[in-house]
Amino acid sequence: LDLGLPDGDGFAVLRRLRETGSPLPVVVLTARDGVSDTVTGLEIGADDYMTKPFRFEELLARVRLRMRGDRAAETGVLAVGDLSLDLRTRRATAGGTTVDLTAREFALLEVFLRHTGQVLSRQQLLSHVWGYDHDPGSNVVDVFIRSLRKKIGADRIRTVRGMGYRLAD
Repeated sequence: LDLGLPDGDGFAVLRRLRETGSPLPVVVLTARDGVSDTVTGLEIGADDYMTKPFRFEELLARVRLRMRGDRAAETGVLAVGDLSLDLRTRRATAGGTTVDLTAREFALLEVFLRHTGQVLSRQQLLSHVWGYDHDPGSNVVDVFIRSLRKKIGADRIRTVRGMGYRLAD
């Protein structure tokens, strides 16, 4: 569902779908990348929210995920200790305090929470968060790890020398 419809508002369409009880999975595709728009879309019933531009492979993966009828309901919250990430409202908390994250920081933290305790290489993080065609020589992962550490606590993401990073469990 695109929010910028030529003859109406995508949020209104989504509200009508949910008010009528439609269980139809909805992935929002939009140029609106503000946190308030993302939160609104998820809170009124979107199953996922993707901003443009996006990678087609990622869209297909998300659609396949939402179309699995036999899949048990995915938990809406990923958590390790007092660190949590609410996937529906796009809110993060660390030590009971809400943490404001950029879209990339959110995606990076989500990868860590889905792979708690595992060592993730820079290349794995690049492919999960930035896509496969990102420059492998870039230091973008290091920059975002540093930023994420400042926001959630420096001791939560550990560096494993010569291998990558691990979220402390």
